[in-house]
Amino acid sequence: MSEPMPATQPLEPEVDDPVKAAAELLPSGATELTIPEALDLAVRMLRQDRLDGARTIFERVLQAVPDHPDALSMLGLLEHRIGRTDVGLPLMRRAIELLPDFVGFQVNLGNVLIEAGREDEALQALQRAAELAPQSADIQNNLGAVYRVMGDGNQAKASFLHALQLDPQHPRAWNNMGLLLDAVGDAEGAIRAYLTAMKVTPENSHSAFLLGTAYARLNQLERAAMVFREWMVRDPGNPQPRHMLAAVTGQDVPERASDAFVETEFDGFAASFERVLNERLAYRAPALCAELLGQCLGAPAQALVLLDAGCGTGLCGPLVAPWARELVGVDLSGGMLQRARGKGCYTRLIKAELTAFLQQHPSAWDAIVCADTLCYFGDLQAVMQAAAQALRPGAVMVYTVEALPDDGADSAALQVHGRYAHGRAHIDRVTAAAGLQLVQARRDVLRNEGGQPVNGWLVAVRRSR
Repeated sequence: MSEPMPATQPLEPEVDDPVKAAAELLPSGATELTIPEALDLAVRMLRQDRLDGARTIFERVLQAVPDHPDALSMLGLLEHRIGRTDVGLPLMRRAIELLPDFVGFQVNLGNVLIEAGREDEALQALQRAAELAPQSADIQNNLGAVYRVMGDGNQAKASFLHALQLDPQHPRAWNNMGLLLDAVGDAEGAIRAYLTAMKVTPENSHSAFLLGTAYARLNQLERAAMVFREWMVRDPGNPQPRHMLAAVTGQDVPERASDAFVETEFDGFAASFERVLNERLAYRAPALCAELLGQCLGAPAQALVLLDAGCGTGLCGPLVAPWARELVGVDLSGGMLQRARGKGCYTRLIKAELTAFLQQHPSAWDAIVCADTLCYFGDLQAVMQAAAQALRPGAVMVYTVEALPDDGADSAALQVHGRYAHGRAHIDRVTAAAGLQLVQARRDVLRNEGGQPVNGWLVAVRRSR
């Protein structure tokens, strides 16, 4: 997982009234705002995850001043955040046409383009930003991250070194240097870089995660545990170090990852999720699930009510939409759901915990697809029982889990990377206990991680007619 490069953070779905929300943020006694005051208010609302209110203000500014560059750029950024990058990019490019020498617009454009997987265009924007601000360590760090995604390790290293020459205390550049070294097999060098990042900013959660997981991959579990314990002391309200400590020590292992852990983990990962999985980890689970679903359902006819359980950013959605008359996505991460909205294929997107959601929707679904969600559950009995109740008679569920080496293990185990792996015997038992019929269960490679394949189970079950 790379250090996040976007200039923005993922947004929760907004439910409040935009006019009321804006009024709450007005200066005391103010009844009218100047355009700079309105833009400042809209940016604050954006940072507070109040998208509708921010949009209302940006659009009203543009009604008054149609080519206001700040409003254009920020509205474009907002559109990208909700998955409408194709709508947002022309707005951001128009702002640059109006102010071609303003470095902030170039940086934001470059960050949006790299998130969108358009590395060549992102590189051009960030190179222009570097010309405008040659002393910016942030821009050099982002350039290095683009080169790394493009597979140009030499240029990436040069950019990270340049960033550190400009600012030796730059934690993201140290983290990115560590990731680069880790990718070429220099695990000890990567750890030294992460340790430097921790020394520079001890409170940096991402540095702690990278350092702890690097120790864990080297099987230096005591050192990993020490990193996670110290992280817990610094940030006692953060669920991530508690979960990761359980993963590397085997102590106080939860039955499944907590709601708080899942939300924190994936809200922070939403912006770069698809790029990291698809381009660097060769992520196959959605395509495998869609292929098996098609084998179970036959030719697509857009006739079914289908649930994407743990939909994330919606990678499964376009693949299974041809079978769906109604396609519903459910996920715990509001940041992920914001990205899924941009796929344009979901009838509804709902923020909820999966087991409870299934229990609340008996006999509701003609099919359920669940790619790489149940790897955050230990014992699958409760969630499979809920799925059996939520399926209509004859309906099918397709899902993936990571695989324990022992096929005969009737168990689940929390791995050092923080996800659970399951034995084939466990899958067989919970399927039978839930009253479901096992249609297929086969081993397959779900993704690559640390240069190694991650083996999993691709499973299809059916509710009896």
